[in-house]
Amino acid sequence: MGEIKISPDYNWFRSTVPLKKIIVDDDDSKVWSLYDAGPRSIRCPLIFLPPVSGTADVFFQQVLALTGWGYRVIALQYPVYWDHLEFCDGFRKLLDHLQLDKVHLFGASLGGFLAQKFAEYTHKSPRVQSLILCNSFSDTSIFNQTWTANSFWLLPAFMLKKIVLGNFASGPLDPEMADGIDFMVDRLESLGQSELASRLTLNCQNSYVEPHKIRDIPVTIMDVFDQSALSTEAKEEMYKLYPNARRAHLKTGGNFPYLCRSAEVNLYIQIHLLQFHGTRYAAIDPSMVSAEELEVQKISLHTSDEPEEP
Repeated sequence: MGEIKISPDYNWFRSTVPLKKIIVDDDDSKVWSLYDAGPRSIRCPLIFLPPVSGTADVFFQQVLALTGWGYRVIALQYPVYWDHLEFCDGFRKLLDHLQLDKVHLFGASLGGFLAQKFAEYTHKSPRVQSLILCNSFSDTSIFNQTWTANSFWLLPAFMLKKIVLGNFASGPLDPEMADGIDFMVDRLESLGQSELASRLTLNCQNSYVEPHKIRDIPVTIMDVFDQSALSTEAKEEMYKLYPNARRAHLKTGGNFPYLCRSAEVNLYIQIHLLQFHGTRYAAIDPSMVSAEELEVQKISLHTSDEPEEP
């Protein structure tokens, strides 16, 4: 792997947070890779689910910052699954293996869609305490590729990577965003043909979220006002689907704000999780809670539940 320009913290992260590999299915080839950091006494951690192009370590800045503040976080990478039901069943088995009854989920793009589908899948015996949906969507038909979804498995890796790269921002970018894209390209290169084909299949096969099954789950919708792969229509659909959701708008950040606008993203995550402090669903060590300090940060960022104009 080439030099990672995005942050000197990345190498520190790789050297201090061990990568675990866990198999929960009968198929030994299905390996979950994850970083589990922070206090093990926390029984309702925040779990990060990556986009099509991402690996578990794309959330390294969230893992480092949030664990430093006392949160337990898990950043993971899913194995090869070809349909949403299969993914949900595997994810449930993983939570059982980790002995986690309830979790908070942060999902980026495809990760956000899968987080919603998992909440829907477990609605009769809820496993999802809350959702943070970053640049995500609720209906795969927005990509206009449902008719090709079943043929991705036939395509060679270089063609699959070309499809994914087509959604990356182009043109002049600020240095942080350019470094973030370079980092994601590097992570994309590390994915094999079956990993990419299965993720694109999950991203595009005909499916949508049934909101009535998850309407009682607290949601924060995080999106950006600048260029991203998500259309305005897809964003509006998310707002309609979750009318009571908190909105975390970033003026800039592109497809990967958790990389290039990590300070803002980390603050919005803290604000979202604040509502669970002092309950059994807190993701933070109680001794580390400083609500006053967070309130000052919240005011300084002019956070609002109301949508802003770009």
